[in-house]
Parts: sequence; C-alpha cells; structure tokens
Amino acid sequence: MNTKEYISSGIIESYILGFASPEEAGILECVMKNNAEVKAAFEEAQKTLEDLATAQAVTPPNDLKSKIWSKIQQEEIVEEVKPVVSTDIPAAKPQEEIRIQGNSNWKVYAMAASVLFLVSVAGNLFWMNKQSETKQEIAKMQTEKKSQDLAMQKMNQKMNMVSNPDMKMVMLKGVEKHTDSKAMVFWDKNTKEVYLNAESLPKAPEGMQYQLWAIADGKPVSAGMYTEDKDSKVALSNIPNAQAFAITLEKQGGSPVPTMENMYVMGTT
Repeated sequence: MNTKEYISSGIIESYILGFASPEEAGILECVMKNNAEVKAAFEEAQKTLEDLATAQAVTPPNDLKSKIWSKIQQEEIVEEVKPVVSTDIPAAKPQEEIRIQGNSNWKVYAMAASVLFLVSVAGNLFWMNKQSETKQEIAKMQTEKKSQDLAMQKMNQKMNMVSNPDMKMVMLKGVEKHTDSKAMVFWDKNTKEVYLNAESLPKAPEGMQYQLWAIADGKPVSAGMYTEDKDSKVALSNIPNAQAFAITLEKQGGSPVPTMENMYVMGTT
C-alpha cells in the first residue's frame, strides 16, 4: 500500500473519532512521525472534522438551564440508594486508559519485533560475509593448486625430455641487448621435432610474438611460433638439419625473415 492509498483508507478519520484499534493507532502515529504527507493529511482531516462539528452544533434552548437545575433539586429529595459493589471486582478501566495501554503494548511488541529483525539481519549479514570469505579462500586455494599442478606438469615434462637419450638439448644465451635472457631447445634426434622452453624470456608485448629460427647452411629457417601453452609440450616444427637456433620478437603471426635487431637469444648445436 502506497502513501495515497493509506491516506484514503479511512484510518486517519477512524483515529480522530477514536474508532481505530490500538494496533492501527500505533502504526498511524509511527507513520506520521516519518511521513510528512500523512501528517499533513491527518492535520487537514482533524481540522475538517472540527469545522464540521462546529457547523452542525445546535444552540440549546434558553430555558434548558433552568429545567436542568429543577431536575437536580427534585432528585435530591429522593432518598439516595447506594448499590452494593463488591470490593473484589476491579473497577473498569476508562476507555482512554485501555487505549493508552493498548498503544503501549503495541509499541513494546513493535520494538521487540524490530530488535529481533535487526538481530536476524545482523546474523544473516555475518553469515553471508563468512560464507563469502570462505568461498574466496576456497577459490584462492583452488587457483593456487591449479598453478602448482601446471608447474608440476611442466617440470615433469622437462624432466622427461632431459632424461630422454634421444633428445638433444641446445642452450640459447642472450645476445648483446638481452644478456640476461635465456631459453632451451629440445631437438628429438629421431623424429626431428623441435620443442622450446622459453618461459624465462620477458612477456611478449601486445601484438608481438616470439619466433624460433633454425640456422641451416647459413640460412635462417622458421622453426615455429612460440606461445606459453606450447612451452616444452608441443612441437613447434620439424627441423631435419640445423647448426644453430635463435629467437626473435616479431609481429603476431611471425615474419618470413628474422628481424635481427629484435633477436633475444642464440645457441649452436
């Protein structure tokens, strides 16, 4: 129910006339404290009813006062008979007292409900935060485990290559501008397949890629494009003969000839 529907429901008029239940009265009083539109509607309705009562008021006859006084004198003559009232029966509470007590009880219940609601919300938030932290920790552990598994796979792959007697290893060392760079070529003497371990090289810039070259009879021959997912696992190419290997940084997709000024490492077989 929105504000306009609440105002038009008749609860304001019932409250002014004293017909609203304690719960309804308590809710209206709470709403008026927090909603200026409802409070304004209450004040307007109160004024309207007061004006209506004033407009419909009937002026008593001039002799009404004397008639009332005469009636009182006659009743004084009649012997007063007092009814017997048991002291054990509690006197009835005035309507206003009952209403106030009802309003007070409603407010107590409302406050208790509010406290319980806040405690419930706080508990849910605490539980949700704990759940979120737990999920984050689990995700972090899963990521770390995945990284460790990949590192272990690479290590096992390299160990298998190193321990394979048919695999020739060619160490590639950094050239002038990249003296700290290094890589390793694994060249299968039987299949002539070439594998490259170049994870020690700097990460290739956006739009660039490392390219492996085999130097055969003094001429560079492309030995394949390197990507991290191929490192030590996937053969880049098949090279039947080579006296040396080198790596250059080329545009994505490779180049037909090596860019000499972008050479990073080189090694002889």
